[in-house]
Amino acid sequence: MTVIFLFIDGVGLGREDDTNPFYHTDYRGFPALAGDQFLSEKADEILEKQHLFKKVDATLGIKGLPQSGTGQATLLSGENAAKVIGRHFGPYPHSRIKYLLEEQSLFLKAQQRGKKCHFMNAYPDIFFQKAEKRNRWSCTTLMAKSADLALNTTEEVKKGKALTAELTQETWKDQLHIQVPVISPEAAADRLIKRSVNYDLLLYEYYLTDKAGHSQDKSRADCFIHTYDRFLWQLIEQKPADTSIVLCSDHGNVEDLSIKTHTYNKVPLVCIGPGASIFTEAESIRDVTPGLLKLLQTP
Repeated sequence: MTVIFLFIDGVGLGREDDTNPFYHTDYRGFPALAGDQFLSEKADEILEKQHLFKKVDATLGIKGLPQSGTGQATLLSGENAAKVIGRHFGPYPHSRIKYLLEEQSLFLKAQQRGKKCHFMNAYPDIFFQKAEKRNRWSCTTLMAKSADLALNTTEEVKKGKALTAELTQETWKDQLHIQVPVISPEAAADRLIKRSVNYDLLLYEYYLTDKAGHSQDKSRADCFIHTYDRFLWQLIEQKPADTSIVLCSDHGNVEDLSIKTHTYNKVPLVCIGPGASIFTEAESIRDVTPGLLKLLQTP
């Protein structure tokens, strides 16, 4: 059993109207997640043996708008990070919840069960310079570093072994002036599938959806979501039969472009592949890591 975990930042289940860029008839990947329904609050849940789609809570019983630091720390540890500090916090992990990513993360727990993990995202040199100078790491990078996983650099991108934040490498080429080719979202998906044969658990983070939500720029949101939709569809169509794809978000945002803040909306939890029914009882983002660990143990 191989598990591909797709963390997509800032995606909730919103209204079926013009404020929601997922309310779009041309998409294929996102509707497939919800069983050929719009990815919205009206979509019916799916609880099948090889396909689960649920609406799960991201507020964690704490007042205030959900934030990335506490949401991601919860998603990646199975512990209620917002409850630990009594509030939602972000975008980076609060000092009092870093231990969840350093000592109790999904990667560490999977490794303790004998599973081989990999973080697919790559980072340019400027990211490492800033992060090391400030000692400020995102939830995913802190988790990977704490599990002794080397973060991918420009070299891994050039070798076709890692994925950039925007999938297509276009930003790296045109804005950072790094000599890498522009690739299609489908090629990015194929790269992830090819790497998956060497690992039990792979994580890929896509955060541009959250950025688009804060910008309230519909054209920007449509561009980022369309790219990811093509990537998703290719993954779903081409994944090996013994591979499960799990997707979840940390909070809502881009599904409501009428506001520039996060939302209180529930977020999608999806599993396509063997063992999908493991997540049947999931109610919040806190249930994702326990479900992933159980899924990894499925024959």
